[in-house]
Amino acid sequence: MSSIKIECVLRENCRCGESPVWEEASNSLLFVDIPAKKVCRWDSLSKRVQQVTVDAPVSSVALRQGGGYVATVGTKFCALNWEDQSTVALATVDKDKKNNRFNDGKVDPAGRYFAGTMAEETAPAVLERHQGSLYSLFPDHHVEKYFDQVDISNGLDWSLDHKIFYYIDSLSYSVDAFDYDLQTGKISNRRSIYKLEKEEQIPDGMCIDADGKLWVACYNGGRVIHLDPETGKRLQTLKLPVVKTTSCCFGGKDYSEMYVTCARDGMDPKDLLQQPEAGGIFKITGLGVKGIPPYPYAG
Repeated sequence: MSSIKIECVLRENCRCGESPVWEEASNSLLFVDIPAKKVCRWDSLSKRVQQVTVDAPVSSVALRQGGGYVATVGTKFCALNWEDQSTVALATVDKDKKNNRFNDGKVDPAGRYFAGTMAEETAPAVLERHQGSLYSLFPDHHVEKYFDQVDISNGLDWSLDHKIFYYIDSLSYSVDAFDYDLQTGKISNRRSIYKLEKEEQIPDGMCIDADGKLWVACYNGGRVIHLDPETGKRLQTLKLPVVKTTSCCFGGKDYSEMYVTCARDGMDPKDLLQQPEAGGIFKITGLGVKGIPPYPYAG
């Protein structure tokens, strides 16, 4: 068993860092800082960070097949042009809910951009319940809504055979699975595959590895848990030196490194003194597993 190493590679002081995505072409990690309205790109070779600031909270970013990126900004699915730092709205959701915003999002194996909404928080994880919905932006820019009554729409990914969609609504304290039809993008047969234990706190962002196992960042839990979705068993717990871990992805040249985002909003000065790397980007090596490349949005 190789020894696991956890290090803070970027002390970014994100208020709420989220949605890490590896971009192989530029050896870079993309991520967002939601309340700071920033999309960031950290070059792993030069160690430099570039940022684009947008006009509303930005909750997820993804690669785009034709170049550039897509992002969820406020309640809009947007195209993001890095060169001129412009965004163009592709679709808008939740028009009747002025207090809502998108949260986590990810692209499926057929190139659809899935993302869900939630009510704006009054404090971290404190918000009006059941205001969110789960949506998907298809390559032709039409949007489909899957279900509503969501509290905090969060982590999402697909099984390696593309037949199962995994999803987290954070305040259900559960990782759920749906049957997935890749041709149509339809989901059915929702069930819980893992219920979080008390010390694991709130399930947040999630990714899948090349063995088909899930990794879930636990907000307020200071950890990433490694789950077997078939048995419902926890295989491993990675504890980080920050408590507000938000999301994770695999990256690096062979996808053998894990990157973890975290937050500092909601922490008091004493906590921040004890956790000086809060809001940074962490890299975990020596896990003995690899991830798979992210799918790009096909529209």
